[in-house]
Amino acid sequence: MMSVALSIRPTMYLVAALILAGLAGCASGFDFKPVESVPFRDRAVTQIEEGIRVTAAVPDKKETRELFGLSLYKKRVQPVWIEIENNTDQPVGFLPISVDADYHTPLEIASLTRGEKKRQEAEQELFRNSVNMWITPGATRSGFIFTNADEGTKAFNVDLFNDEQNWAFTFFVPVPGLAVDHYDVDFHAIYAEEEVTHFTDAEAFIAALEELPCCVVDSKGENTGDPLNIAIIGEPQDIYYAVIRAGWDETETVTAASGWKTAASFFTGGAYRYSPVSSLYLFGRKQDVALQRIRENIHERNHFRLWLAPMTFKGQTVWIGQISRDNGVRFTRKTITTHKIDPDVDETREFLVENLAYNQVLEKFAYVGGVGETPMDQPRGNLTGDPWFTDGMRVVLWIPSDLTTLDDIEYVNWITPR
Repeated sequence: MMSVALSIRPTMYLVAALILAGLAGCASGFDFKPVESVPFRDRAVTQIEEGIRVTAAVPDKKETRELFGLSLYKKRVQPVWIEIENNTDQPVGFLPISVDADYHTPLEIASLTRGEKKRQEAEQELFRNSVNMWITPGATRSGFIFTNADEGTKAFNVDLFNDEQNWAFTFFVPVPGLAVDHYDVDFHAIYAEEEVTHFTDAEAFIAALEELPCCVVDSKGENTGDPLNIAIIGEPQDIYYAVIRAGWDETETVTAASGWKTAASFFTGGAYRYSPVSSLYLFGRKQDVALQRIRENIHERNHFRLWLAPMTFKGQTVWIGQISRDNGVRFTRKTITTHKIDPDVDETREFLVENLAYNQVLEKFAYVGGVGETPMDQPRGNLTGDPWFTDGMRVVLWIPSDLTTLDDIEYVNWITPR
């Protein structure tokens, strides 16, 4: 027994020493590089408004490691580089809380290093490279705000002020690293020009929307599922920015890695915001874009799928969508596990209207038929057997190019839901 104990003890010490060395290596590697030495600003986005010029860029995981010598993404920290140019004749104040209400200070980031000398070096460098709160007339200031990490498109605000006015910039900055499902879709190649019908008359457009299929189908087109209860009108980029601003996350492609993350979230109750979604079909193909909005965890989220339709209305693209609210998970023979949906699909439809309206990305809305009324006591079922009922309406949503206040949203009285 003594010989066994003696042989195990050095091994335990060795393992412990290796773990501690690894932790120290991860934590003490601060080595700030000049911003110019890492090309993340090639993806920078610039906006100009009334004498203020703001540029923003977000380094990915590898670039962040190169810049700081620290694996900040492992700590769920994401640096955002911001440059503010003040071409007005008054000082302008910058509000870091507008970028992220729960941002990390430079000294908090410095505390991730080990060793007093390294920590002091990190404090000085990070403080020197943070964004100054006040920008004097004619001056340009730049630096990093340390935000909570997002994947895919990084959405944030940059708010500025002085005695006379306020400036509010909204940024959507691409960050490499997340394999998003719709990145592989060539939207220009989906339809030939002769396949697209261009509507200018409202009555003809309403008729076309109501003649669309009621519901999604499976890959063989044999069985119907969830109702197609959304139609969206707008420019593709405006629609994309609208849903990101309203808190919807992009969806990762199905890979071994995303499968493992989904499984881990399933068993631990984690909130994997970008979990892949199942494929539903319309126009002979699976959804072009899938979005989701996590609530408490992966079991509770809203799913939103969109298909580009072969039509336009008054020069703008039209998208047909399906939205549902997941309120749990159950086991099935076909898929092992699947989400259970809230049977009241109209409630989830109206949630989207409210969600876009309160985020100021809804210009007007209307209702048309097309799904078919289904009473609560005689529900239909989706492709995994969950029941649903509806008043039979589709909501039509116009997405603006600029923000629209609640007072300015227009209701178009095509059909009044019962």
